[in-house]
Amino acid sequence: MLERKILWLSSWIIHNANHVRHNTDGLKVGGHQASSASLSTVMAALFFRVLRPEDRIAVKPHASPAFHAIQYLFGHQTRDKLENFRGFGGVQSYPSRTKDTDDVDFSTGSVGLGVAVTAFASLAQDYVRAHGWMPDWPEGRMVALLGDAELDEGNIFECLLEGWKHDLRNCWWVIDYNRQSLDSVVSDALFQKHADVFRALGWDVVMIKYGKLQEAAFQKPGGEALRRWIDDCPNMLYSALVFQGGGAFRNQLKADLSDEPDTLKIIDALDDDSLHKLMTNLGGHCMESVVEAFESAPSDKPVCFIAYTIKGHGLPFQGHKDNHAGLMTREQMEGFREANGIAPGEEWEPAAGLGLGKAALEKLLAAAPFNAKGRRRLEAAHIDVPHLPLPTIRGAMSTQEGFGKILDGIAKSDTELADRVVTTSPDVTVSTNLGPWVNRRAIFAREPRTDVFKERKLMSAQRWDMSPTGQHIELGIAENNLFLNLGALGLSHSLFGERLLPIGTLYDPFIARGLDALNYACYQDARFILVATPSGITLSPEGGAHQSVGTPLIGMAQDGLAYFEPAYVDELAVILEWAFNYIQRGAKAGKGDWLHEREGGSVYLRLSTRPVDQPIREMTDDLREGIIQGGYWMRPPAEGADLAVVYTGAVAPESASALGQLLELSPGAGLLAVTSADRLNAGWQAAQKARQIGEDPPLSHVERLLEPLSRETRLVTVLDGHPATLSWLGAVRGHPTESLGVEHFGQTGTIPDLYRQYRIDQKAIVEAGLSTLPKGRRR
Repeated sequence: MLERKILWLSSWIIHNANHVRHNTDGLKVGGHQASSASLSTVMAALFFRVLRPEDRIAVKPHASPAFHAIQYLFGHQTRDKLENFRGFGGVQSYPSRTKDTDDVDFSTGSVGLGVAVTAFASLAQDYVRAHGWMPDWPEGRMVALLGDAELDEGNIFECLLEGWKHDLRNCWWVIDYNRQSLDSVVSDALFQKHADVFRALGWDVVMIKYGKLQEAAFQKPGGEALRRWIDDCPNMLYSALVFQGGGAFRNQLKADLSDEPDTLKIIDALDDDSLHKLMTNLGGHCMESVVEAFESAPSDKPVCFIAYTIKGHGLPFQGHKDNHAGLMTREQMEGFREANGIAPGEEWEPAAGLGLGKAALEKLLAAAPFNAKGRRRLEAAHIDVPHLPLPTIRGAMSTQEGFGKILDGIAKSDTELADRVVTTSPDVTVSTNLGPWVNRRAIFAREPRTDVFKERKLMSAQRWDMSPTGQHIELGIAENNLFLNLGALGLSHSLFGERLLPIGTLYDPFIARGLDALNYACYQDARFILVATPSGITLSPEGGAHQSVGTPLIGMAQDGLAYFEPAYVDELAVILEWAFNYIQRGAKAGKGDWLHEREGGSVYLRLSTRPVDQPIREMTDDLREGIIQGGYWMRPPAEGADLAVVYTGAVAPESASALGQLLELSPGAGLLAVTSADRLNAGWQAAQKARQIGEDPPLSHVERLLEPLSRETRLVTVLDGHPATLSWLGAVRGHPTESLGVEHFGQTGTIPDLYRQYRIDQKAIVEAGLSTLPKGRRR
């Protein structure tokens, strides 16, 4: 009964958006009536009977209307938002934690990622429970509903391998095996290959293939031949017959089974409608079969359910290979309305067409275990962040080395901060300087495992003890898995009510490998610190394949991610301390506010392996604030200065040396250290927007920094990254700007070789500075 209601509401939500609601721009609104229909039985079984409040679920993107329909019945979604499906302020095209108001556990939409994140959420739950937390929240299953075509996504198989390594459990993936993708029909018997992969990696595979009507028919004389015909029928043919109806099935079965008289008796005993009902009674559309499969599934292993379904089941275009984005016509919807017993004007009424009163329906919905605690978005307390002292500095030091030492200092401390930090890395733990942290805090594993090298007294700098209390999750070399793991760990406060402070490390150029998953994690508002090192052509001997150029622009453009690139270790310590608080923020931004400054987000640190001489200076409040806001004057400009050098990151020594030369011709020149082009730009943009809507905000930090400069002052900007990262600074107050940076793939060589080739060395900075001065003052 409720599955029929889901099918009606999901279809009506889409129909209303495309055929009833006023269309202001003439574009098709779209939606996926067929994709929602194929999962209506499965979703009804899960949400109204099988799932519990502690279970978390990721719903396949194209079943979003069915999900919103269920939330509407539970009282977690409003009619006005359903009426505005895919409209501004309405429910989203795909379930979204941050954009939708209903009870979304995991955002979906980027195909495959919403599936894989459930495995990492299961790992996160194991981590939290192994550390003795979650006392008031039961252990739950992490569930994903996915279309069979999503199994073409490579990130799913990377995730499966990682799950096997970490002894994955408490995870269900339910495959909507409707054998259709966006463009065509899935290859025959592909499910068997998928099933073999899952079994090989430790999953139980449960086939939900036949409904009870079919199973009953198979028990009759001739039934086995009918089963074989169903099993052997090509997907394309089966889909076509489903669309054509019972008469087409009859003709095909009689032709193919002419030598099976007992089977023909089964067929002849049914009229066309009954035969069609039998042949479309696949397991995924039989409530009894679905519930039986879920309730008898093993609890100690991950389970893959392959639910045979028909795309568009119960709709006029069921089975048609072009139905993925198909919409019912007005005439078809009228027929569908009548078939569901929905009176005109009662399309949105929860009880309409069910033969139940409102009170009876509410009682039925209240009995659903999943909804017993209402909305399940949890909260966690703020973790206090003590002052992070600087590590001992002797001579030159890189920011990567400084990061390792700062984290080691945290590891030594007996603080809640240290206990709540969890690190993770895709096979680059040692080379990103996480080694000292892991040596002190160990690797997480559900079962204790000793380090064989340590046990045999073999010399090694790394002590790789593994235990349930370890605080590092070691991953294989797959960046998608890193970002999905960070996404899951960074939602722990909301999913499990326990705060984690995740730190993930990787090589900076390989951010691009997992960029879709990074974007996905940020879209969910997961909170974590991403440490990317080494970076730029400064990684000189590695060549262009391992040198990053565009990552600063990714850091600036990625919503929900604050990008920093410190040059010195004391800057890094200040930024890390701020970041631990920033990833815990939860205030709501108002109109004209700088969104993430109030609401918080994740943090990206772009670090370097280049050792540079460290400044010995007092960390004043003003200096600390400048570092956090994105920049400060290393050498303030004199009044009337006609030149300023602006740098980010590892090119600090070249910038300072170049300024020394330029001071001979421009005595008042200043040196501006930019620790975060992203923060400077975001603050400026926020101030501009506030002024545009009639507010009078204070000057942004970058405006205050540049305020002492005259309009004629020239800027020379430089970083080991794309020059556009800093070139916008000239637009803040109209300063002429020369921007140096790297625009092309690097090559192997020494740092001086490459800096000279790509014009970010001292000589290039001086030449750029001289080119901005009047000709009479150049030499």
